[in-house]
Amino acid sequence: MFHRYALALVAFAAVPSLAAAPPALAGRWKTDDGKGIVVMTPCGAKMCGHIERLLIKQPAGGQLDERNPDKAKRGRKVAGLRIYWDLAPDGNVWKGQGYSPEDGRYYKAHLSVKGDRMTMKGCVSIICRTVTWTRVG
Repeated sequence: MFHRYALALVAFAAVPSLAAAPPALAGRWKTDDGKGIVVMTPCGAKMCGHIERLLIKQPAGGQLDERNPDKAKRGRKVAGLRIYWDLAPDGNVWKGQGYSPEDGRYYKAHLSVKGDRMTMKGCVSIICRTVTWTRVG
């Protein structure tokens, strides 16, 4: 009799951990300002995101990462740039690292998905900014 209760308790204890997994992050997302499409994909056991393409007029040769704090990286193109990495589930959100080529800042990223919307909170020190992107086909 004890074994049956023990198995039931183990099975019950495992269910909340499955329910706590955050919604799927993979896919294509249009930025809140409409300037680009970012693709979120697995990279090893975690998730990463890169800029698939820019939806704005670009200078000849493409938009460069001109504001990067590392001068050696300022000549790389923004299209194709990895801007999220080491994203891992943490409760009902994804946490990892991010980079904004618009202002050249690296930040701690917290992403949450609800339906076709992804809300991202990025924090540098105590200053945070939140944006919402929309899933695209």
